[in-house]
Amino acid sequence: MSKTRFSPSPRAALALAALLATGVAQADTLSKIKESGSVTMGVRESSGSLSYTLGDGKYVGYHVEICERVLSDVRKQLGLSSMSVKYQPVTSQNRIPLVTNGTVDIECGSTTNNATRQKDVAFAVTTFVEEVRIAVKANSGITSINQLNGKNVATTTGTTSVQTLRKHERAASVDFKEVFGKDHADSFLLLESGRADAFVMDGAILAGNIAKAKNPAEFKIVGEVLSVEPIAIMMRKDDPAFKKAVDDSIKGMMKSGEIAKLWDKWFQQPIPPANVKVGMPPNDNTKAAWANPNDKPMEDYAKK
Repeated sequence: MSKTRFSPSPRAALALAALLATGVAQADTLSKIKESGSVTMGVRESSGSLSYTLGDGKYVGYHVEICERVLSDVRKQLGLSSMSVKYQPVTSQNRIPLVTNGTVDIECGSTTNNATRQKDVAFAVTTFVEEVRIAVKANSGITSINQLNGKNVATTTGTTSVQTLRKHERAASVDFKEVFGKDHADSFLLLESGRADAFVMDGAILAGNIAKAKNPAEFKIVGEVLSVEPIAIMMRKDDPAFKKAVDDSIKGMMKSGEIAKLWDKWFQQPIPPANVKVGMPPNDNTKAAWANPNDKPMEDYAKK
């Protein structure tokens, strides 16, 4: 019997070894965490009450706290007596690459789960269903999309909000100019400073930035709901064991009512640093996602 059948060429063997090594490094997050005793959480610096910084490397918010509880459950599942959590700031532009290349293990910001992104990453069950809206200065007179003609509209680089606005039927004959902020705080500053007439973004991010403004009464959220988007915690693709661990932890919080308490803490009670209330109760879509956990993309919400 010939032995060659069982012996791949040196080049093929090297390629196979590299492929296997990459697969293990990239896919098996639980093994990676167990071996290293550490995990890297992607966080945002200005994603409203979902994820934001208090400075000095401290990050807080609804999604940050959900992830901290998930990781505590993962630590127990792995039998680790301790586990270090590294907080890695990410932006709308680099969050997906940093998850896919293994830099970030779990991204806890304000990422929309959509069909395009599902080709590259995985999402946990939806923890918040967002409604994209428009923020303006209270004295601007703007109350609707069709009043944005000839205006400067701010959005954050790497987000889907302005594309959503352009697709809206009421924006068909509206000609506006996009101005880009590098992050949500920068986009809000464009509105605050008068360089933009409106800021189009997830309602929670708009509300959170308004709550932290020098004078919150100067701003308001107006106009039609531009889209309904499931927001979820993001992980590497093709890692079912880690996704199950994350999903099981979140489902437990949903079932116990803990997730509703976290919502109340971050959206309906005074929050640091200014101890201002965002004042946003969970909408019906969000409550439905808690009652029936799922990881459906936003395209499913658009279906009539």
